[in-house]
Amino acid sequence: MGYFYLFIAIVGEVIATTYLKSTNNFTEFLPTTCVVIGYGTAFYFMMLAMKTIPIAITYSIWAGIGISAITILGALKYKEIPDMLAILGLFLIIIGVIILVFYSKMGTN
Repeated sequence: MGYFYLFIAIVGEVIATTYLKSTNNFTEFLPTTCVVIGYGTAFYFMMLAMKTIPIAITYSIWAGIGISAITILGALKYKEIPDMLAILGLFLIIIGVIILVFYSKMGTN
């Protein structure tokens, strides 16, 4: 159940972060509402996930997938196209998360 909760947390965070730029300093009602509900959902379900998944594993998966998804959505919605160094950085983040989750002893706690 922990990974299901983590999935919901990631979706909430990605939705919130995607709308954050559209809030216009929190003056636009719909984007601001999406941000508040999204981050509230993200942190609540991340807390639930941490009851069964170690904190380092939970946070690294949440951050790694979140960063990757936001980069893709930023390119699609805001035309913020990552350059080669940004793509390399994302690749290194993903490799780091994979190592932490699957190959370190932390992933076995």
